[in-house]
Amino acid sequence: MTRAPASPGEAGTVDARVLVVDDDRAVRTALDVNLRRAGYHVTLATSGEEALDLLHAQSYDALLTDVRMGGMSGVDLLGHVRVHWPDTRVLLMTGVASVEDAVAAMKGGAADYLIKPISRDALLVLLARALDARAMQRELAQLRRDVDARYGFEDLVGISPVMRAVYERVGAVADSTARVLVQGETGTGKELIARALHYRSRRARAPLVAVNCGALPENLLESELFGHERGAFTGAVRTHAGKFEQADGGTLFLDEIGEIPPSVQVRLLRVLEVGEVTRVGGAQPVRVDVRVVAATNRDLAAEVRAGRFRADLYYRLDVVGVRLPPLRERLEDLPLLVEHFARRHAARHGRPTPRFGADALRSLLAHDWPGNVRELEHLVERTVLFAGGGEVAAIEVAAGEPAATRDADPGTVVSGVGVTGGTPPRLAAPAASSGERGEDASAEGGAAPGAASTGPRPRRSPSNGDREGGGPPPVPSQTPSHHDERSSLDLDAIAAMGLPSASEAWERRVIVAALQEAGGVQARAARRLGVSRSNLNQRVQRLGIVLRAVSYE
Repeated sequence: MTRAPASPGEAGTVDARVLVVDDDRAVRTALDVNLRRAGYHVTLATSGEEALDLLHAQSYDALLTDVRMGGMSGVDLLGHVRVHWPDTRVLLMTGVASVEDAVAAMKGGAADYLIKPISRDALLVLLARALDARAMQRELAQLRRDVDARYGFEDLVGISPVMRAVYERVGAVADSTARVLVQGETGTGKELIARALHYRSRRARAPLVAVNCGALPENLLESELFGHERGAFTGAVRTHAGKFEQADGGTLFLDEIGEIPPSVQVRLLRVLEVGEVTRVGGAQPVRVDVRVVAATNRDLAAEVRAGRFRADLYYRLDVVGVRLPPLRERLEDLPLLVEHFARRHAARHGRPTPRFGADALRSLLAHDWPGNVRELEHLVERTVLFAGGGEVAAIEVAAGEPAATRDADPGTVVSGVGVTGGTPPRLAAPAASSGERGEDASAEGGAAPGAASTGPRPRRSPSNGDREGGGPPPVPSQTPSHHDERSSLDLDAIAAMGLPSASEAWERRVIVAALQEAGGVQARAARRLGVSRSNLNQRVQRLGIVLRAVSYE
């Protein structure tokens, strides 16, 4: 994996090829020197057209290009690269902090956006971050290919040991007539197992018929499963072939099998024993050749012990048992699932595929996922709709909406770059004092001096919309110590923005101010900021906030 030098001030060895495109010779020279000292292999181009020729000749890991050049613009070059060399990460550079350029860059799929003059530290940090994201994406893609090549289980995604055991068990019995009972919590993907069993068997060309046994009342369930004759009951105006007959030669998937009432259990047992169904109101049995796959989120063995499910039916169904683990037991599969769902729903909705940053993935991994894979898929789908194709830097799992892209009108925050209607955003944070820089740097690396994506992005809300001029909330004090922050910070405006939407440069002061206002009670401070207590505690630890050093007077 590509890595940045151990320190921005020291040379390192980085096995990555970088193409620099700028029509300004001085800029090209400065970037060439800084990148080579950091260990990158650098190639220079004076125009977008020359860059395309170089890209056709060999591949590059990253491309840094000026936005405004004679001839082809940097945004146009970005479009070509995204289509023909999607594996190359593109960082755009500009000497003018333009909202329109920022919007075009992030919508076009740029990894980041830098404002000239570019500090060496910011350059190396942002480039390393882009290359690390590229390496992670390639690793996930390779893992997915390995899974598909080895197991070929359609939409089943995962390489964890528990999922590999599921694949091996399903693969061993797929091409047989054995009945299978799939047990697992709601949202784990039990129907996907039924599909895999069917389409990997010799019955694949015959029908796969699914019935949700818990969604139908007893009288309708009997008719749906076994069929009925004309006149069997009020409303039976014609003969109806049940699901067993419809699935003849194929597979019948009985979902929520634990919900069927005792009378239907008796009739189902008879069908499994003799392979014949008798329609409701009929006398002549109909022979059927059906493989049954059943699924439930209940513990059927416990239901048998409690007398709610027939033991003989249970043993008929449980010829081969498959247990699908909940998502919390296979969190190592979560990045693969996120990528899979992001690509699927981006294609479905005609949206660009967003990239999930490290902080966003950490938030997802910290969640316990009571709704399992289905809950994750729905969250990723919402993220696709709101993210706009950029990097999702942070996400609020409970709210189900990417924190970095909330309230897209009038503005969004993608990959740390704010795009807001009206007043152009500040794309670079003011330089911090040396004391503050040292303190912040100890909190998980800190923000690089001069980085283009460290300033907060105000969102329109009643609290700041009523302020004179509708401008952003007051900027917090730049003091590096934990003195009383409340006098210099409009906490209502920050809370209205949502904590995850504020940049990391402000996050420390927001949390300290909330703790001071709450008198050091973390639960109260968490409620004030709209996050859980555990989430707040994680942020406190990550930012290196020493609670006993905070003044509550």
